[in-house]
Amino acid sequence: MAHAFRFFRAGGVDQVNLSTAKDLLALGELDQKLWVALACPVEGLELDARTLALVDEDKDGRVRANELIAAAKWVGSVLKDPEELVRRGDSLNLAAIDTGNDEGKLLHQTAKTMLSHLGKGDATAMAVADLDAALTAFAAHHFNGDGIVTPEAAEDPDTKKAAEDVLSCVEAPPQDRSGKPGFNADNLKAVFEAMTAYAGWLDAGAGEDVKTLGDGTAAAHAAFVAVRDKVEDYFGRCRIAAYDARALAAVQRDEKDFVEVAAQQLAASGAQIEHFPLAHVKGEAGVEPTVPLGSGVNPAWAARMAALKTQAVLPILGDRDTLDPEGWEAIKAKLAPFDKWMGAKAGASVEKLGADRVRALLTSNAKADLEGLLTKEKETEPLWAAIDKVKRLVLYNRDLFTLANNFVAFRDFYSRTGKATFQAGTLYLDQRALDLCIRVANPAKHGTMAPHAKTYLVYCDCKNAKGKTMSIAAAVTDGDVDNIMVGRNGVFYDRDGGDWDATITKIVDAPISIKQAFWSPYKKFLRMIEDFINKRAAAAEAESDAKMKAAAGKVEAAADGKPEAPAAPKKLDIGVVAALGVGVGGIVAAFGAMLEAFFGLGIWMPLGVLALLLVISGPSMAIAWLKLRNRNLGPLLDANGWAVNALAKVNVPLGRSLTALAELPKGASRDLADPFAEKRRPWGFYAVVLVIIALAVGWYIGSLDKYLPAPAKSVEVLGEMAPAHVKIPEAPAAPAEEAPKP
Repeated sequence: MAHAFRFFRAGGVDQVNLSTAKDLLALGELDQKLWVALACPVEGLELDARTLALVDEDKDGRVRANELIAAAKWVGSVLKDPEELVRRGDSLNLAAIDTGNDEGKLLHQTAKTMLSHLGKGDATAMAVADLDAALTAFAAHHFNGDGIVTPEAAEDPDTKKAAEDVLSCVEAPPQDRSGKPGFNADNLKAVFEAMTAYAGWLDAGAGEDVKTLGDGTAAAHAAFVAVRDKVEDYFGRCRIAAYDARALAAVQRDEKDFVEVAAQQLAASGAQIEHFPLAHVKGEAGVEPTVPLGSGVNPAWAARMAALKTQAVLPILGDRDTLDPEGWEAIKAKLAPFDKWMGAKAGASVEKLGADRVRALLTSNAKADLEGLLTKEKETEPLWAAIDKVKRLVLYNRDLFTLANNFVAFRDFYSRTGKATFQAGTLYLDQRALDLCIRVANPAKHGTMAPHAKTYLVYCDCKNAKGKTMSIAAAVTDGDVDNIMVGRNGVFYDRDGGDWDATITKIVDAPISIKQAFWSPYKKFLRMIEDFINKRAAAAEAESDAKMKAAAGKVEAAADGKPEAPAAPKKLDIGVVAALGVGVGGIVAAFGAMLEAFFGLGIWMPLGVLALLLVISGPSMAIAWLKLRNRNLGPLLDANGWAVNALAKVNVPLGRSLTALAELPKGASRDLADPFAEKRRPWGFYAVVLVIIALAVGWYIGSLDKYLPAPAKSVEVLGEMAPAHVKIPEAPAAPAEEAPKP
């Protein structure tokens, strides 16, 4: 490795320290295994999206390591003083551009020209604001190097009209950089090819072999096409009915269909029965069907059949009131050449211009004039390419070093001197400020990956005064979570200072601190007791309501003179009483055993208290410790499209810095007199009572006897009633001597 990189330790990972331009330009030499990230999304970061889009050479929506390396190499090749990048200023010093090569000369000259057009010819630096103004001004020109010409670019009225005609034939015209629709070389070629095809098609249909009825052929064909399918349908129905009389009812509409139509508001045109047969179906075997041309025709088709009679039947078959299949075939044969020609229509996209306008455009210089406009447009492409490179250089000068320090390393995040590019802002919620807030495009997808971060997260939907919305995921890394729940509202401030209403929609639970884990079992126990009391209170209330309703029923029955049914005598359940006695006895015995064991510790009683606390809180604290050791950024960013290459840990001290709890400012005074404060509970009295009860139980079970004088010991005072009393068994009586036998 030619360049000697320096590293710093943060997040449990050795990260490269990019502090000079030489570090940035040598990124290609750094082993990518040592990069903290290898890809990041173009959208959703607090960095100019234009810069990220320029770095993203393949336009796949992600910036990759090789693309960042290429961007750094290009900047190094066009800057005389690359250290300009480290300053990350909004302005590029033109003197920093290396004019010793052709590309540098072009960039320097183009930047000076852009500033000159803005009236800043004497400026020695180009700011991002100047760049934006120059780009806007250049984009507004008729010829701006994007390969698209708008009709306004034509100075000659005839050329402008030709451009408008071409544009009207383009289904989805492209947008010029100015935002106006225009045409490009492909559009122009396609439209004039369509004009040529359309004109050729018109010429092919001009002969008498196609226009078999002269000028009336088109009208006759239009009338014929309008009823062709319906006439064919009618003749088909008649033939089926003639084949089998049983089919007549089926091919003719049923009476109920007419009843349904008659129930509607009928139009004079008979539109409601347009789908009915063309005329009344007749099915006589051996008799050719005929369709009426006047009386007897379906009203919805009367006008079209009248047009057929006038435009086609009369000039081809002569005057008649009906049309049989033979006559119909004669009409089809007469109009067949014209029908075939119509089916071969070409260049339909330019038909709207009309035949005369198409021929006029084809015989004029319109195409050459429009191609001349495209040539002028193409001549400006190198200028735009140069302007685009100036844009790239100005934006890279401001943002590339920042991007590298939030990509190759997470220096901005771990230094805590500013916000990283993935930090969207600050969420104020439940008397705390959450600094690790990430934009989330798809909360559902993000939520599947987020639990692996071992971080307590709140997902919020945000909306500002302008109606814009977004979703964020905020990490809660200090304090407790007793008052955080779905539906709670907060305020989110983005990086620009804009405020958004934020509402919690989802919570991913995880330990926050060892302290929180210590108190967690006790809080859960208290919540369990509260839930139990609430359930018992609700059951008691329901029972009370039931008794009230029963009493009201009795009063109502008495008022109606109905005798009250005698209440069933209550029975004493001996089993329940026995069970209660056993339960109470067991609790007392267990409590006594605990106190006996506790007082039996003697001077080691404080250690007993500590051991009890560890038994209760130890498992929760151990689990929290394990999870907090594995808390990291990777899954949070990977779920957003990053490719995090290292275990970027968020330990407890760093977590505390990411969540600021509410504190009174230094030097502030506080008046502790609260007129609405609740009465203070006599906790001291309660403590004394508990100590007295504990001592009494300890004395009763004999745990204190070894500390007391003989007259005060429980075995002396209570005698055989004392639990600690040991009953001495009586010695067995001596056997009586046997009387001597006589």
